Amino acid sequence: MSKDIGARTPQEVFADHGTRLGSGDLDLIGENYTEDAVFVTPEGVLTGRQGVKAGIGRLLADLPDADWQLTPQFAGNVLFLQWTARTAGRQVTDGVDTFVFRGGLISAQTVRYTLSPRTEQ
Repeated sequence: MSKDIGARTPQEVFADHGTRLGSGDLDLIGENYTEDAVFVTPEGVLTGRQGVKAGIGRLLADLPDADWQLTPQFAGNVLFLQWTARTAGRQVTDGVDTFVFRGGLISAQTVRYTLSPRTEQ
């Protein structure tokens, strides 16, 4: 990466995050988070990069090879993200995440979605 990590904007971090998610490499994905990151879900709070990798691993397992539709709204160092995703057999129509950025990395993320069988439309 040619740009200093700390100099990345939230938009640049999020774009890189999307690329890394597409790789499925949890170690690579985790590098975009601070060492003390928190990953908050309805089931509880996961902490540190290991917690982030566990949470994202679950999301990727729930939605393998998904077709994602994202609607991001940035406000300074905060991103409110509404999303949908579809796989061959499952879908999410109500995904909502919040990201907080610090020093060119993600320091906090909330994730909430309902996984359901895919309905044809």
